[in-house]
Amino acid sequence: MNKVRRNKAAIIVFLLPAALLFLTIIIVPIFMSGYYSLLDWDGITKGTFVGFQNYIELVTSKSAGFPKTILNALLLAALSVFIQLPLSLMISLALARGIKGERVFTAVFFVPVLISTVVIGQLWLKMYNPQYGIVNSFLTMIGRKDWCRTWLGDKKTALISVFIPMLWQYVGYHMLLMYAGIKSISPDIREAACIDGAADGQISRYIIIPMIKPVIRMSVIFAVTGSLKAFDLIYVLTGGGPSHASEVPSTLMVSMIFGRGRYGLGSAIAEVIIFLCFFFAILIKHLIKTEEDL
Repeated sequence: MNKVRRNKAAIIVFLLPAALLFLTIIIVPIFMSGYYSLLDWDGITKGTFVGFQNYIELVTSKSAGFPKTILNALLLAALSVFIQLPLSLMISLALARGIKGERVFTAVFFVPVLISTVVIGQLWLKMYNPQYGIVNSFLTMIGRKDWCRTWLGDKKTALISVFIPMLWQYVGYHMLLMYAGIKSISPDIREAACIDGAADGQISRYIIIPMIKPVIRMSVIFAVTGSLKAFDLIYVLTGGGPSHASEVPSTLMVSMIFGRGRYGLGSAIAEVIIFLCFFFAILIKHLIKTEEDL
C-alpha cells in the first residue's frame, strides 16, 4: 500500500476520471451560469453584456419578487431544522432501542423517500382536493366544515400546504441517517450506563446524541441546503402560485428562463442559490462543532 501511495503516477490515474467528471458536470456549469448571469439574454439570440444589472434587478425589482422567495425558502429551512429533524431524531432513538418490528418500522418510515416526488405530489393534490380530498372530508366529519378551504388555491394556506408534504417525505431520510449513527455506537456503552443507573432519557441526552453530533450536523446541512434548492414538489403542487404565494428561488428561476425568456436573470438566481447553499453549509459547520473540530 505504501508503495502505491508513493507512486504519484498511479494516484493521478486513479483520481483523474473522478476529477474530470466533477469538473465537467459541476465546476464548468457553475462558471458558465455565472457568465450567463452577466448577460441580458433570452437563451436564443445574441446576449448583451450588462454586468451585475441582473443581480441588482433581483434585489430591487418588486415584479420579480425574489426577496419573498428567499424568505419562503428560509421558512422551509427553519421548519425542516426545528420540526423535521427533531421528529427524525425521536423516531431513530425509539427504533434503535431494539423495539419489536424495528426493521419493519425502519423500512416503512423510509418508503416516502423511495417514491417519486411527482407521484407524491399527485397523491397530496388528491388529499388537498376541496371536493373529495381527505383533508376537507376529515374536517367535515369532526364538525369543522368552516375550516374547509381550497388549501393550495388560497394565498394564506398555499405555502404551509406545500411544505407539509416536503417535511413528511424526508423525515425517513434523516431518520435513517441518525439511526445508522446510533447503531454504530457500541452496545457496551449503553449497558455500562444502565448498570450505573442511567434512565433511557438520560442515556439519549448525555451519551447517544453527543456521540452522533457529526451525523446531526450533516442532517442540518442537508435540510437547510435542500430547502434552499427545493423545486420538484412545489412545482407539481402549485407551480409557485397562487400569486407567487408559494414561490421559492428554484421555481422563480424556471419561470424566468422558460416562461419569460430571461435567461440571464434566471442564471443570476441560480448563482445566488449556489452561493447560499455554500454559505449556509460553511456557517452550520462552524456553528455545530464536533470533537474532531476541537
